[in-house]
Amino acid sequence: MFGSSGIRGVAFKEFALDLAMGIGKAIGSEYNSVILGRDARLTGRLFSGAVSSALMSVGAEVCDVGIVTTPTLAYTARSRDAGIMITASHNPPEYNGIKLWNPDGSSFGTKQMTDIEARLNGDISDADWKNVGHMTHYGQATDDHKKHILSLVEPAELKVVVDCANGPASLITPYILDEMGCQVITVNSQLDGRFPGRPGEPTEENLKALIGAVRDLNADLGIAHDGDADRMVAVDDRGRYAGGDDLLKVFATETGARSIVVPVDATMLLDDKFGKSIHRTRVGDVYVSEKIKQTGADFGGEPSGTWIFPNVSLCPDGIFAAAKLVEICRDRRLSDIIDDMPSLPMMKEILRFEAANRDRIQESLEREASSLKKAEIDTTDGVRARFEDGWALIRLSGTEPKMRITVEAREIKRAEEIMETAMEIARRCLH
Repeated sequence: MFGSSGIRGVAFKEFALDLAMGIGKAIGSEYNSVILGRDARLTGRLFSGAVSSALMSVGAEVCDVGIVTTPTLAYTARSRDAGIMITASHNPPEYNGIKLWNPDGSSFGTKQMTDIEARLNGDISDADWKNVGHMTHYGQATDDHKKHILSLVEPAELKVVVDCANGPASLITPYILDEMGCQVITVNSQLDGRFPGRPGEPTEENLKALIGAVRDLNADLGIAHDGDADRMVAVDDRGRYAGGDDLLKVFATETGARSIVVPVDATMLLDDKFGKSIHRTRVGDVYVSEKIKQTGADFGGEPSGTWIFPNVSLCPDGIFAAAKLVEICRDRRLSDIIDDMPSLPMMKEILRFEAANRDRIQESLEREASSLKKAEIDTTDGVRARFEDGWALIRLSGTEPKMRITVEAREIKRAEEIMETAMEIARRCLH
């Protein structure tokens, strides 16, 4: 039931009210004190009400912090037994979902999610009427998170354009950067659960307004979040999109990390730099967070734009990442930092499929892996074929009915050859 980043689906269909209430009861039967927040989606208040009612019905105490970013919710959860965020992250506005958090800022691990699923299938008794839980409201969660971040970064006087995707980042990122000393111009920074400005996912295609604003205003930097601000990507001073692949190298290098955790779809240049001090996981911040806890790594990140700084929190914090990137760029332009770093040809493709066929496609993919000759096969997440001069990853998304194909090689011609082979395998699996 839980994908690589919680549970999500179209509201009232894949993600129904009775499912939300079931999860609320399952959490409340195990965790007595719970922080509850939501993003700006139109169905957020409704699902939040359902979850809070379910929590209280089994005796749990609920603290509602209202509309906040996911990293703000995770930060606030430090004072409770668990945190629940009502969000579908970067998915379209008709979606909603739930993410679950521990007091240390990490999302619920594999065992915790398995336990919740088991309780959903069990019989959870309501509390006696005299022992139902209570609800309190706390309106300072965003201010608390803001103050914490400001205590960890140095001032920087940059001109920065911020695109908050009409989400709750609007309530915090522009204000943090302003207090750092930046001149801040905002785009799509009014709360609106319809996402009128752009889709929630901060891809290059979706950030044309931000890219144009950075160029037209001669800004030093552009910052973009997804719908709940656990992600952050950038636009450099030359108006070029700096996605997760670029920023992964920037953060891993510029923060002085000695050991890092990245998923199987991250560039092999990190292997060149960190050698045995790099740890790879399945795609998904929950798995990156788990591995950081296991290994004591200094930094974890994903090409999707999620960044985990364990000295701050085990939650992907797009807000802190934005402030940290501004600090990094106060003395040196992002374009120069990126241009001075090595890069390799990387290609990506996405193929859609019917959700009902997921299990069959996954089985076909595992069988097809044996057809790849002269490759070291890794099935940590999907099928990753490693060659002497490159690699290919074919995996099914953990949150959407999509097959993602990623290829990287030392030379462009070789990347094209590997991609052609990977696409042939992908199409056979789908058809």
